[in-house]
Amino acid sequence: MSEKMKIKVDFCVVGGGLAGMCAALAASRRGAKVALMHDRPVPGGNASSEIRMWVCGARGKNMLETGIIEEILLENLYRNPGAVPALWDSILYGILEYAPNLKLFLNCSCQSLKMKNSSAIKSVTGYQTTTQTFIEVEADYFADCSGDSVLAPLSGAKFRHGREAKGEFNESIEPEVADTHTMGNSCLFQARQLRKKVKFTPPVWARKFRYREDIPPYRGTLLEGLENFWWMETGGMGDTIQDTEANRRDLLEIAFGIWDYLKNYAPEKEKNAYWELDWVGFLPGKRESRRYEGDYIMSQNDVDSAGKFDDLIAYGGWTMDDHHPAGFYHVGEPNKFHPAPSPFGIPYRSIYSCNVDNLFFAGRNISVSHAALSATRVMATCAVLGQAVGTAASIAIEKKISPREVGANYIKELQQNLMEDDCYLPNFERTIPELSRNAELIVSNNGNAENLRNGCDRIIGDNLNAWVAENGDYAEYRFAKAEKISKIRLILDSDLSRPEKNIVALRTLKQPDMKLPATLAKSFEISYQDSKGKWHLLEKVENNFRRLVVWDNLGLEVKAVRFKLSRTWGNKKINIFSWDIA
Repeated sequence: MSEKMKIKVDFCVVGGGLAGMCAALAASRRGAKVALMHDRPVPGGNASSEIRMWVCGARGKNMLETGIIEEILLENLYRNPGAVPALWDSILYGILEYAPNLKLFLNCSCQSLKMKNSSAIKSVTGYQTTTQTFIEVEADYFADCSGDSVLAPLSGAKFRHGREAKGEFNESIEPEVADTHTMGNSCLFQARQLRKKVKFTPPVWARKFRYREDIPPYRGTLLEGLENFWWMETGGMGDTIQDTEANRRDLLEIAFGIWDYLKNYAPEKEKNAYWELDWVGFLPGKRESRRYEGDYIMSQNDVDSAGKFDDLIAYGGWTMDDHHPAGFYHVGEPNKFHPAPSPFGIPYRSIYSCNVDNLFFAGRNISVSHAALSATRVMATCAVLGQAVGTAASIAIEKKISPREVGANYIKELQQNLMEDDCYLPNFERTIPELSRNAELIVSNNGNAENLRNGCDRIIGDNLNAWVAENGDYAEYRFAKAEKISKIRLILDSDLSRPEKNIVALRTLKQPDMKLPATLAKSFEISYQDSKGKWHLLEKVENNFRRLVVWDNLGLEVKAVRFKLSRTWGNKKINIFSWDIA
């Protein structure tokens, strides 16, 4: 007989991919009581060891996403140099399981909900297979980060599925007539190079590809570079939710058939003899299904024009990468990269429901057209959208207002909170704390000290926005009289142009380890001078792997505060972007 459990929280997140993770963490770190319900044994969604797609996001120099997603990726570089999937999972699991104010429910599939009234959700109920328990979570606010928008048909929230007609939003890349076609699903595989030859015997049910002509053109079949055979894609002509099990069967037949071809029939089979199949995904990774309707539906034209919204709360920078719905069965190019600027802004009005009053959403299910989705769906973009949702939810909880009212009355506060937590918002500037603005700021070298308090926390174009330091250099705030401080905030340089991936699809014999960027500070000291003029060491940080470092709830009375660089992860000189005292 199944057990039953009821809990009450401020904020319930359904779906533990990167969007849901960042939403739950952002809200819990700002004091909200949060529950996260995820239907798999490990969090991470498409980035987890179950699917193993690497985290993609904005393209271009100094364009990597920051905030919680950067925190996670940097910890992976520090703890997991060999890109071991189990260690990556442990990072995703640990940051959730041991987070204050956050209750994690894994292996728990959301099945039903109760409404307070016709326009607000009261609770959601999931079934946790490992404990055979029905778990009902009552909350004031909900976020659907499930990708498939599981709460939409249950709550009556408006949603879309498929491609809009070209004329609806005047989108040049869309079909003349609307349809239900989407991008498809993929089961990826990974391989390892060995020093000996290994044979491969396919299962009897594997698809048979004997000649290169048996495989559609424009598909890469060489075991080299970053190839992960993403083009093994099906399901877009049907329903990527209802047809998932049938799609998996099809995808596995293709995957094992492609590997059979590579090992036993390809012109490169002698070279491929030294490669062994290391892993095959049995959980299809999805690109598209249901998309919610918010107060604003972002379109291709918004992406093209760089999304310069007043209520901007996140950004993307991937191309409009539209996969043909027929996927593997399309004889032409499997996808088209329609140009998109990097960055382009995403508005707050696209991350809450237009007709369910307490429902947020983040990830590939936000309020966008199919065309815009082709650019916003990648995981680093989904992650920063999740952080925006969690931060907005914390304001809604504090003020006891709806998501819509957050946007109407507190959008500037939301934007400042996001930037304070190291989320970049293009064309917006972070407000510097009054204590930092009014203090005397000195540095030990000839660097530009004022860059430490200019409100920009990264290189933007030709503007460095940083104080350049080397070992032994220090920056110091001095106050005219003793001041009480509660917070110290430091932004370091994690090289937002770095090329590393968190997943290795083809592991060669000479596979280089991943490592922290040489631009990052490894060791440093934070000291303060008390009201009597005596200096104290607040903390000596060793083996730092964070870009954003914060000391909070300090309650110190000080006349001066000093940051001193001791050692870097490689470069002689590094950038320090921000150094705030509040």
